Amino acid sequence: MLWRALNEDLPGPKWAGLFAEYWPDYQRWWLKEGESARPTYLEGYRALQQHMPEIVPLYDQLCDLAGGGDRAARFLSFYCPPPYLSGCSQAIWTGQEPVLVRNYDYNPKAFDSLILKTGWQGRQVMGLSDGLWGLVDGMNDAGLAISLTFGGRRIVGPGFGVPLILRYVLQTCSTAQEAGEALARIPTHMSYNVTVLDAKRQYLTAMMAPDRPALITHAAVATNHQESVEWISHARFTATVERERFLLQRLSLHRDPQDKFIGAFLRPPLYSTAFDAGFGTLYTSVYRPRLGEMEVRWPGTIWSLSFKEFHESGRQVQIPGAA
Repeated sequence: MLWRALNEDLPGPKWAGLFAEYWPDYQRWWLKEGESARPTYLEGYRALQQHMPEIVPLYDQLCDLAGGGDRAARFLSFYCPPPYLSGCSQAIWTGQEPVLVRNYDYNPKAFDSLILKTGWQGRQVMGLSDGLWGLVDGMNDAGLAISLTFGGRRIVGPGFGVPLILRYVLQTCSTAQEAGEALARIPTHMSYNVTVLDAKRQYLTAMMAPDRPALITHAAVATNHQESVEWISHARFTATVERERFLLQRLSLHRDPQDKFIGAFLRPPLYSTAFDAGFGTLYTSVYRPRLGEMEVRWPGTIWSLSFKEFHESGRQVQIPGAA
């Protein structure tokens, strides 16, 4: 996979170029159930105004850069997108220098492979891009780190795609408490577990769903189920319970040193090569919010970035098991 790290403080030509490059594939995905299955521009815009009004001016800017078309604007609202599944693990290590570590398990053919650093609306944010302004994990300059896992439920309802919710949290929140309040009120179209860690060592996991109120917990570990397993076949295939138990043991019974704890994410049972089923591990990310530093890791490779030292670059990564 070809990975890139790009930096653009204000929405401009770099982002417009990315949109032009990725839009054909995203449009095919967005239309896979038919155009009538997706909300209108006005429905998406009103939902943004109601639930995430602070980023509406940013949305307007990005729509203009995307060419001002109806389909592009509807896609960029992230409101009621097509359903999609992933299998991920994430955990917070709360030692001397707390870190948020996560594996992102997904289809390599449906992934941006892009680390994006932005200064939109005066807030520095960097993380792994999804949908070109959404994020599957990331961190802001206030020292707030965030990541998501699929919540293991089939129910789909009215709400936003969770990558945009993560973007909103990083654009507007500075603490875990503020993030929890936002995650509790913003509707999501599917079930997700969102874990946050702030610079004061406070953390939480929000178990979000389209059909019931979000549950805000003090869990330091999240895999692909919520309070209990509801989708049994998915749970068995992704080994969500086994991965959760493994991480809890690492944090409590064994109390691994930080390096050993991070290293466990690059080995089974956390690391997956099930790419034939769309759930292989694409990367491991490590966030140190107090230091403003992040790493993207693969077996034998570490890509280090920070708010102070973020160099645009690209690299070819051989991901074990990915064709």
